[in-house]
Amino acid sequence: MEPLKFVAFDPDDLEVVSTHLQDAEIKIADVHWRPREKRLVLGLDRFDWLAWNATSPDIRRHRAALRFERVLSCKCKQVAPGGKDTVLHLLAVEFEATDAPAGVVTLVFSRGAAMRLSVECLEVELVDLGADTTRAAEAHADSDANVRSAGR
Repeated sequence: MEPLKFVAFDPDDLEVVSTHLQDAEIKIADVHWRPREKRLVLGLDRFDWLAWNATSPDIRRHRAALRFERVLSCKCKQVAPGGKDTVLHLLAVEFEATDAPAGVVTLVFSRGAAMRLSVECLEVELVDLGADTTRAAEAHADSDANVRSAGR
């Protein structure tokens, strides 16, 4: 299977990216906020929905990068920046226009955690970085206990 590479410039494109990122795992250590560059980059292990088979208990994940450009601010809810090994489970990436083309991108994680990005406009890239990994099926509850409130 060919590695994924998507670029999103509008809400419809972002919905496609969000679909491919459902159930992705992100370690806090792999979240890189670059305010001077107006950029947020996340390293993640995305679930391979295209290869998933209901009769097989194996899960394939691909190492990928998710990059947001033109980011004015990044705010976190129930994400402890100090917990570098904490794993977040991404449920969706949403966009709400405020003063078009500007708006707010929200990365919604399980257990109520979220990242809210104020953006000048949508400019997002999702790209697979390497080989896939396969492991036995897992549940959100197994690692969601690691998500802690950051008091934000």
